[in-house]
Parts: sequence; structure tokens; C-alpha cells
Amino acid sequence: MPAAAGNPRREAVLDWTFLIGVLLKGVDGLVELVVGIPLLFVTPDQISGLARALTAGELAEDPNDFWANLLLRETAKFSHAGLALGGAFLLVHGVVKLAIVIALLLGSRRIYPWAAGALALLAILQIVDLVLKFSIGVLLLCVFDVIIIVLTVREWREGRSLHDVIRVRLSALTRRRARE
Repeated sequence: MPAAAGNPRREAVLDWTFLIGVLLKGVDGLVELVVGIPLLFVTPDQISGLARALTAGELAEDPNDFWANLLLRETAKFSHAGLALGGAFLLVHGVVKLAIVIALLLGSRRIYPWAAGALALLAILQIVDLVLKFSIGVLLLCVFDVIIIVLTVREWREGRSLHDVIRVRLSALTRRRARE
């Protein structure tokens, strides 16, 4: 069913969710690159030193600060192999997400099935990660990815490119402002 034939308010919410989701996926991919690249080159001692420097002031005030102590305990567990694996993981995730967002921004509708498939593979990796070690952050990221996958498939089935969605939503905003 074309977007115009459904409930206009629902369609607008889904369109805005898709647009904001794609934007957030791009930001997420960029953050993963920015964090992943340095992880390939830093040592566990450098990470621990940074954590000590960041928490020194807080621990001077309150030696039992939960978050500061948690950060120190967790960074002390890092290994060279763990940092390299984490860096490579973030790097691959970041590159895939940025490639998807760039292709969508370039107006390619052919990328939609590939984008949904790639995001589904990343979501499966996140689900495996959840099974091995539960994390609220990974759970929320996985839910977010599933929503973006569903909305991407919706846009692909309706035959709309990201440019079409942007054009429809911006023109609706313009019309709304003109009425006010």
C-alpha cells in the first residue's frame, strides 16, 4: 500500500522515524569508526592510564564512587587481543553503517535490500553477543536496528528512495508552516 493511502499521521511518524533512524545510523557508524580505529593502536596500559586520569578527581572526593571504580575495574580487564578485536569489530560495523547511509543518501533504491540484509547480520551478531553477555546498551541497539530494518523494508516495498521521503516530509513541514 502506498504511503499516501494510509493514515497520514501514522505515515508521517514512520517517515520521520525512518529519516531520524538513518541519520542516527550514520552518526553511530561514524562514532564506531572514531572509537574503533584508535583501539587498533592503543595498549591496555594506555587505556588504564586514561581511566585513572579521568577518575582521579572523582575518587579523590569519594574513593567509593561506584562509576569511577567500575570504569577502573573494567579497563583493567582489557588485553591487547581484546582491544584489537573490539577495534576491528567497531571498524567493520562503522564502515558497513556509513556505506549504507551514504548509499541511501545518494538516492539508490537498490541498496535497500542490501541495507536490510547487512543490518540484519549486524543484529544477529548483537543477539549472539546478548546471549553470551547481556547488556542493556546492546539490547537497545539491537531493538533500534530491528526498527530501522522494518522501516527500510517498508520504504523499499513502497518504491520510495530516501530522497522521496525527505521531499515528502519537508514539503509537509513547509505547507504546515505556511498555514500557521
